[in-house]
Amino acid sequence: MPISLTIKPIEGAKPGRVYYPLQINTTPTIPTPGAGEVLIKLSACALNHRDLFIRQHLYPGISFSSPLLSDGYGTVISLGPSPSPYAQSLLNKSVLLTPSRGWESDPLGPENGGKEWAVIGGAERYDYGMASSHLVLPEGEVFLAPAHLSPEEGAALPLVGLTGWRALKTKAGAEAGQNILITGIGGGVALQVLQFAVAMGCHVYVTSGDQGKIEKAKQMGARGGVIYKDKDWEKQLLELLPKERGYIDAVIDGAGGEVVGKTVKVLKQGGVIAVYGMTVGPKMEWNMQAVLKNVELKGTSMGSKEEFREMLKFVADKKIKPVVSRVVRGLDNLEGVDGLFEDMKGGKQFGKLVILVDGEKGEGKEGGRSPKL
Repeated sequence: MPISLTIKPIEGAKPGRVYYPLQINTTPTIPTPGAGEVLIKLSACALNHRDLFIRQHLYPGISFSSPLLSDGYGTVISLGPSPSPYAQSLLNKSVLLTPSRGWESDPLGPENGGKEWAVIGGAERYDYGMASSHLVLPEGEVFLAPAHLSPEEGAALPLVGLTGWRALKTKAGAEAGQNILITGIGGGVALQVLQFAVAMGCHVYVTSGDQGKIEKAKQMGARGGVIYKDKDWEKQLLELLPKERGYIDAVIDGAGGEVVGKTVKVLKQGGVIAVYGMTVGPKMEWNMQAVLKNVELKGTSMGSKEEFREMLKFVADKKIKPVVSRVVRGLDNLEGVDGLFEDMKGGKQFGKLVILVDGEKGEGKEGGRSPKL
């Protein structure tokens, strides 16, 4: 019997002061794909910070009827009538699903002014999410999964991979030999950017509030890192940089806050700060030093379907395996799934938090880590 996970409404709940409980939903029949659609049986799905924000009602346009989660890995088990050659090529194959809709290829941003663009999962605009056992999707939103990925690793990739790829490649224009600073290492996007940048031949440096996470990042190829809780962390970072290239070319940041004031001191003239999130707060500083240094501050959110396709090819070519922090088994394992949300609340994870859709309830392995860990 098909199942899915949604959030349960609470009467009188106020945004930011609520934590909506999870709710299991069942349907009596497996959905049937229509023309141009395919039916996917999900094997694994993964959490992102937006899912935690949704449960706290800190995300716009949330839905209590649409299944949660934006990341999914599964198998195409049925096709709609008169399937295209592309759809036929997906049948019985492992696939990854786009984590958003309404953005085809424009590098500047979603087409049509973004009116059709939205991240899926727990959202009003598109009534499906990856916390589902079965899902019908348009064939154009489905891509063959890189063959070297396990279900857990595949589910860990879509949203963070797309977000990280756009921030690093499209926005920052990263190239081999450049010094790249990634803030807040340990989260899914930051780790994916680390893997991409190392594979590109960049020299990567990181910040974290946890020395243990910095050491793990170094095992994955980072040149060094600093604790952002230290008041002079930018000076410490300068000491780590090689004399022949004693500056940072680009910063990839998901926190906001004081990132400009701190990193402008280590950035080169015309350096880039690509910001994909603002977890510290909804506002951040901008100063005259950054203006005089011609620093470029670039906002970036998710990415297009074309960037998703490019990212998947890079992952397949470089045999990159996303970092998975913890796995639980069973979409109906509410206690286990809630435990993953608690990990995210406490910032305990190093990598993605994944649910294996089928299987006995209980803890899964800590799988999918980079071979270097």
